[in-house]
Amino acid sequence: MTKKLILALLGALLLTGCVEKIAESKVKSALLDAGLSERNSACMAQRMVDRLTISQLRKLEQLKPRKGEPKRPTTLSGYVERVRRVGDVEVLTVTSSSAAICAVGLDQAD
Repeated sequence: MTKKLILALLGALLLTGCVEKIAESKVKSALLDAGLSERNSACMAQRMVDRLTISQLRKLEQLKPRKGEPKRPTTLSGYVERVRRVGDVEVLTVTSSSAAICAVGLDQAD
């Protein structure tokens, strides 16, 4: 391989890592804004960024409370129930499994 190609590949790998970290940070912030705990937000964001597309993550940004609902869900299951409205089975599956795994601490079982 030429030096230019190697540098281009390294640059792409670094950029991908940066984009992933930025996405994870935005997802974590959105989860915190939705009322989830710091620990659950960090855990879920990491899992969700690894498993969902940017398009799917953007769907979650659109979550708004319905009339009569509190601005923020009061429970993790309340948040998952709001995610159900997105209408994307994969988003619901990843979010609910991430919520369950993170809530019971299985994410730390290495």
